[in-house]
Amino acid sequence: MPKENKKGLGKGLNALFGENVDIEKMLDDIQSNGKDAPGRREVEVEISEIRANPYQPRKEFDPKALSELADSIRLHGIFTPLLIRKSVRGYELITGERRLRAAKLAGLTTVPAIEVDFTDEEMMEISILENVQREDLNPIEEASAYESLIKRLGYTQEQLAVRVGKSREYCANMMRLLRLPHEVQEMVINKKLTMGHVRPLLSLSDEDQMYDAAQYVLKQKMSVREVEKYVKTLQENPEKHKKPVREKDPWIRDLEYQMTSKLGTRVEVSGKNITISYSGTDDLNRILELLGCIEEGQQI
Repeated sequence: MPKENKKGLGKGLNALFGENVDIEKMLDDIQSNGKDAPGRREVEVEISEIRANPYQPRKEFDPKALSELADSIRLHGIFTPLLIRKSVRGYELITGERRLRAAKLAGLTTVPAIEVDFTDEEMMEISILENVQREDLNPIEEASAYESLIKRLGYTQEQLAVRVGKSREYCANMMRLLRLPHEVQEMVINKKLTMGHVRPLLSLSDEDQMYDAAQYVLKQKMSVREVEKYVKTLQENPEKHKKPVREKDPWIRDLEYQMTSKLGTRVEVSGKNITISYSGTDDLNRILELLGCIEEGQQI
């Protein structure tokens, strides 16, 4: 029986593949059997056994592009195998979510895949860095990806900059976008406003003022330079531009109360977002059990 390859597990991608990893090249090498990945083996897997990657930073997928890829898969099949790892139940996807979604649309029941023994840390690094290096993310997804690498993997801003091939200032400015209200972030995701439009809003005093300013900018179809001037007037004359506090719909308040009572934690409904607060990992697992996302006793 061949000896299992556990080289560098738990030590991140540096231990496996060296410094300054080019994720795209590394993945191409693994998929073509040119790279020594731990536990690598080629398999054909039932689509129903593959669970989504919990670390996938990309949330938006173009329906038209997926449909076109599905048409191609129906005709020619999948050329590049998915990258997966074994989990307690079936498999977890590491890379290849577009191919997996398109395969489902195409009506496939199985897909070609390469199974590897990657840790959570390695899986998360690959998922995020692949998307960042391929520039597949919208600005908010990119900012969230950078924040995840810092908070969950302990990157410093300097290490992050080196890893993603950007300047430290660029990474810091991207992550500042996460200070915007969720509604304004949605405007960026939906391409109603650009980064140039929303960046000046970050100098405003609070989220309500940022939201109101973003709505006004959108309505007036301002240029980036006009936004900068507008924000400056808001800062110089805050009382003149002060607007009454927006009252939340009574139905929304009642919904928040019901969800808070059911989950035993604060729940906020704002715009198109529902925010569920939790105090730690144990509390998160408790909430996930109540929502039916994990089985009783299972931990994340």
